[in-house]
Amino acid sequence: MEVHDYLRILQARWKIVAVTSAVVLFGALVASLLATPQYQASTRLFVSTSSGASVSEIYQGNRFSQERVASYTKLLTGTTLAQRTLDSLGITDPTPAELAGKVKASSAPDTVLIDVTVTDPSPERARDLANALSDEFVDMARELETPENGGSPAARVVVEQHATTPSSAVSPNTKRNVALGLLVGVLLGIGAAVLRDRLDNTVKDRKTAEDIAGAGLVGTIPLDKERQETAAIVFRDANSGSAEAYREMRTNLQFLDVDNPPRVLVVTSALPSEGKSTTAINTALVLAEAGHSVVLVEGDLRRPRVSKYLGVIGDAGFSTVLAGRAGLDDVLQPTRFENLTVLAAGALPPNPSELLGSATAKQIVEDLRTRFDYVIIDASPLLPVTDAVVLSAAADGALMIVRHGKTTREQMVRAVGNLANAGVRVLGTIITMAPSNRPGAYEYRYYYESDDSAKKPAPADAETPHPESAPVAARNGAHSRAVPAYSVVPSYPEVVLPRPGERPRVQARLRPPGGSSDVES
Repeated sequence: MEVHDYLRILQARWKIVAVTSAVVLFGALVASLLATPQYQASTRLFVSTSSGASVSEIYQGNRFSQERVASYTKLLTGTTLAQRTLDSLGITDPTPAELAGKVKASSAPDTVLIDVTVTDPSPERARDLANALSDEFVDMARELETPENGGSPAARVVVEQHATTPSSAVSPNTKRNVALGLLVGVLLGIGAAVLRDRLDNTVKDRKTAEDIAGAGLVGTIPLDKERQETAAIVFRDANSGSAEAYREMRTNLQFLDVDNPPRVLVVTSALPSEGKSTTAINTALVLAEAGHSVVLVEGDLRRPRVSKYLGVIGDAGFSTVLAGRAGLDDVLQPTRFENLTVLAAGALPPNPSELLGSATAKQIVEDLRTRFDYVIIDASPLLPVTDAVVLSAAADGALMIVRHGKTTREQMVRAVGNLANAGVRVLGTIITMAPSNRPGAYEYRYYYESDDSAKKPAPADAETPHPESAPVAARNGAHSRAVPAYSVVPSYPEVVLPRPGERPRVQARLRPPGGSSDVES
């Protein structure tokens, strides 16, 4: 992995690092506050041997003392000395083994000094234990160094410095523990973030989606919390990142097959709650914004959502026509959105798969194809049921919805496999609910709201376009009002999906006096 890969992981999973660091930091703080304070008392011992008359004898005696120091440091931490110390003080707590664990003896290289420390929760007892231990070791060293036949000891130990009562505890060191806790927490958080990323098998990028589906990525829809309350985007006035993402997707749809662009599209996903219905609604709306007549079919006869989101009657619709209890003209419902018609699901049948796979269902789809420029079908998820596969067989192909960071590779592979087994063409994939701060994401609102030049009034001598440049709906006779003069607003051109038999058109953002609209060329 490169450095930028780690930076990408930290950017995407900073919450893991933050939470782990906070937990470890809090644990270190709590442990420091709850720990019993420990006090340390110290003494210093001096080791010497009998000196000789010559320089050589003095040097050898000094070397002998240094060698003795290494042995004495081991004796000072033994249980034998600890037992003698406890006996001299007349106490039984702590035990000899516990006292030996509280004793530390050390010496600097090339010296004959030994530093002895004793740690205890009581500062007075730490002092008493240290002094008693040192005094007992002086006697113990004399006994060990005295020859059996009597005479002077080969080495002598004296207490050079007795212990005093410590005034402050040596542990816990709260500042040090908190600093170490923060450092350890950050390191553990980074490790957890990298591990989580390595174990993550969800679809998050274009390459993964295209490799699995075997088709290009049609669009990436950013996460928009407003869509949780209102699924439909009013594209006429919208310039948010979501709206522009759908407009970009509309442009990409025409390149799926330039000579024969698909007109009957099934929108489906692997599992529920992946943004399928919201994407189908806004795909239909963004096509209708370009002046195309669009019918949105609520093909999910198990958990319909389109009629609820768009506020149309859902009791009569697709299933009603399939059951032969109404004609298609009777259940098609206009919406408050221009150029958009809805065919609701109707009453929920007990056998959706059989109804959707019938010849009547195919005939309805073909009838809608002849009436509208585009037919968008919101179908059921692929893995729980086979409804979407049956509907896709009667359409020009399917658009696979993949939720960013939620849909796994295995789920997508199975869903695409279901379509492939039925000979259904996957037109493309759409990644939904992508984080807006991901690499490559753009905030379209900036280009619209920060450009003051777009808010200036049009000059009086603005050029009036040719009548053929009037809005598509006006040319089609949808409105009988006069075509106003338009002034070009600085913006980018947009390729508009063609009607059947037409070439792709380029749409420029134009503004009439006192209003807003689009003009095509």
